[in-house]
Amino acid sequence: MRLCFGEFTLDRATRQLLRAGGEHHLEPKAFELLDLLLGRRPEAVSKRDIRDRLWPNTFVSESNLTDLVAQVRHALGDNPRRPRFIRTVHGFGYAFSAEASEQHPSPSGRRHLAPRVTWDQHTITLEAGENILGRDEDVAVRIDAPGVSRRHARIVVTEHQVTLEDLGSKNGTYLNEERLQAPVALRDGDMFRLGRLLIVFRNAPQAGSTRTEAGR
Repeated sequence: MRLCFGEFTLDRATRQLLRAGGEHHLEPKAFELLDLLLGRRPEAVSKRDIRDRLWPNTFVSESNLTDLVAQVRHALGDNPRRPRFIRTVHGFGYAFSAEASEQHPSPSGRRHLAPRVTWDQHTITLEAGENILGRDEDVAVRIDAPGVSRRHARIVVTEHQVTLEDLGSKNGTYLNEERLQAPVALRDGDMFRLGRLLIVFRNAPQAGSTRTEAGR
C-alpha cells in the first residue's frame, strides 16, 4: 500500500519515500518513524510509544529521537517553525499534520484515478488532455471569483502525470506559495492558488461517484 501526501508518496511495500517519481533516501529508522506517524494521523504519538516501536527493549537517549525527526523533516523539506507535515507536540511527542490518502493496487495492477479540483463547495472532474481554468464562459473549469483571469491557468492530464501551468495571468498561479514560471507536476492533495483563491487537487480513486459541476 502507498500513502500519498503533498508531493510525496510513502511506499510501504518497497520501503521508499518518493517524490516526482524519484526516491528520497531515508534510513530504516527514519522510514519507520514516518510510517508510524502517518499510520496514526492525526493522532499525536508520544515519545514513549515511538521509542517502544523503534527501539523495543532498548534504552536510547532523547537525542536519538530528535535526530531522527530532523532526518525526516530534512527529507520532506519541512520547516519545524512552520511545519507542513511533522508537528511537534511540546512535552509529549509528534504528530503528522497534513492530509494523506491511501492507494491500493487495483486487481489489474493499475490504479483508476479520478483527477479533480475542489474549492469552496465546488468540485469539477478534469478530462484527459488540456483543462483551462478561468472566468471565461467556454473554459473547462469556470471559476467566477475575484482575482481570477479569464484564462488564468491550465491543467494537463496525461496517462503518466498531471501538470499545472500559469497562462500569463495578472495575479499569478502559486504552488506551495511559489509563483509558477513553468509547468509543474501536481500530486494528490496539492494545494495551489489562482490569485487569492485556494484550490485543492485530488487524484486518488474515490469510493463513490464524483459530483461534477458544469464547467460552462
